[in-house]
Amino acid sequence: MEYPGNLFVVAAPSGAGKSSLVKALMELDAQVQPSVSHTTRPPRGQEKHGREYFFVSPQEFDAMVAGGAFIEWAHVHGNRYGTSKKAVEDRIAAGADVILEIDYQGALQIKRIFANAVLIFILPPSWDELRARLERRGEDSAEVIETRLTNAAEEMAQAREFDYVIINELFERALFDLKAIVHAQRLKFSSQRRIRADTFKALNII
Repeated sequence: MEYPGNLFVVAAPSGAGKSSLVKALMELDAQVQPSVSHTTRPPRGQEKHGREYFFVSPQEFDAMVAGGAFIEWAHVHGNRYGTSKKAVEDRIAAGADVILEIDYQGALQIKRIFANAVLIFILPPSWDELRARLERRGEDSAEVIETRLTNAAEEMAQAREFDYVIINELFERALFDLKAIVHAQRLKFSSQRRIRADTFKALNII
């Protein structure tokens, strides 16, 4: 089924800059809205319940899985993350462009449910830079960083399954690329026909 809004799904290994890029995009484009995921991990830094994530207990998460509330959920770095199907559908049905930040497993699951979803993968420019970014974050122990780097190899191997790939070497360039993907999606025939229905009708374009 086609919806008035677009669904963009962004995945990346930890440290590639996914969250910073998505945040910057939403600051520039008010039509792009986040879909807040549920997670069993505890908040980090200044994160707040309902803003970055819905932080729930493993028991609450189990109940949502059993109730079929998620369009995707996955184990990532020892915690679970899930995306509410209703939350996504409500927003794109209202005409908003929704952007999801999830792991590659969830992205591929979403593509099977929302065939028109646009999958975007963010890559770091090198292994050395990825390690440096993880270390500069100062949020994880050395052991956790090694785990994230090991997982990154598996995650980046899935980039071939995505519609677009952005290499985040220079942040401004990567942000430009992300904006370009969103803009191009809005210019597709099906999107323009929905958004500019009156113009298409006046021009006798079916």
